[in-house]
Amino acid sequence: MSAGAFLDGLAGFDPAPLFVLSLVPYLAFLWWGWRSHRFPPLALLGFAMTLVFVAATIVAAVLAQVNYGRQLADVDHLHGAAESLLTLSNLLVLAGFSQGGKSGR
Repeated sequence: MSAGAFLDGLAGFDPAPLFVLSLVPYLAFLWWGWRSHRFPPLALLGFAMTLVFVAATIVAAVLAQVNYGRQLADVDHLHGAAESLLTLSNLLVLAGFSQGGKSGR
């Protein structure tokens, strides 16, 4: 197989099934995190909030395609709103671990 044929095949690959499969280990991580009590609760909330970001991004991508005929990255207000949820989840993780370190966890 030539490099060009390989790249053409790779370009036609739909990664959507891999995205769905990637949720399985993440949900297992969250389940383990809640049960193990090894993470500060606020940090775990931030990790869980990442799933809200994922769901909102999917909805925003559909809205961008249906309402504007464009991909999400090209519709600034929808893209910014979705990305703000990722920022919020990251801040919750940071705040959780910051508090957890101070309390001796």
